[in-house]
Amino acid sequence: MNTRSIDVALTPSARAADVAGDPEYLAWSAARKRRALRRRVLPVLGIVGLLVLWWAAITLFHVKPFIAPSPGAVLQTLFDKRAVLFDNLWPTALEAAGGFMLGNLAAIVVATVFIHNKTIEDIFFPVVLAFNAVPLVAKAPVLVLIMGNGMEPKITIAALVCFFPTLVNMVRGLESVNPQAMELMRVLSASKTEIFFRLRLFNALPYLFSALRISASMCVIGAVVGEWVGSTVGIGALILQATFNFDSPLLYAAIVMSATLSGAFFLIVTLAERWVIRWQPQSVH
Repeated sequence: MNTRSIDVALTPSARAADVAGDPEYLAWSAARKRRALRRRVLPVLGIVGLLVLWWAAITLFHVKPFIAPSPGAVLQTLFDKRAVLFDNLWPTALEAAGGFMLGNLAAIVVATVFIHNKTIEDIFFPVVLAFNAVPLVAKAPVLVLIMGNGMEPKITIAALVCFFPTLVNMVRGLESVNPQAMELMRVLSASKTEIFFRLRLFNALPYLFSALRISASMCVIGAVVGEWVGSTVGIGALILQATFNFDSPLLYAAIVMSATLSGAFFLIVTLAERWVIRWQPQSVH
């Protein structure tokens, strides 16, 4: 059964009239359900296995609680100090979200300029590469000195973390257009604007979302690093406070909250990708 027959089979009328008992469709549907179940179950098993290994290492090696707490102690801290954790999570979430939007938007605009003017790309891309090579912990203090201890430097740091991966992927996506499709657009006398929005942009969307998935995690890291340099609130500041006070359960709980925030951003981007890019076939593996 080819792809067209599957598409027809997926419509309600065809499903009721023609393929209710089609063995090929039933086998395909069962395989699809198994893949969906596999995608949900295996990550849960991985997390559970990691927690079991963590608990076993703590127990077997008699690790001191102030060095590494048990999963139970971290879970208890997440519950007991949930108010403190959430109060510090919201500033970090706002900084990460602001940096994510600002950095990716700037990267898309710069990539568009690079595509339409190779001279500008040849001049400024090495500058962008050199700036990205500067360690994040070196750029953060400079931005804090310039912008102060508010949210602005944290948003900027998160934006800088997101900027370079999205720029590289977006440029590659805009450039890797099918030559035959480009030639057809030129034969039809399409303008640069029409070529960009009707050909280049659609071709670049898979590359863009690949970069956005990276940025979804990196923006939280950028916000946390910014809070390390100069802040009294946020997950980064809470991590420093817990470290200096040798409060390892709170330290690990803050790390769990940070990882959860990154995972939430990643999930949002993944769902957005599935909603926007509907023409890509799903993997059969």
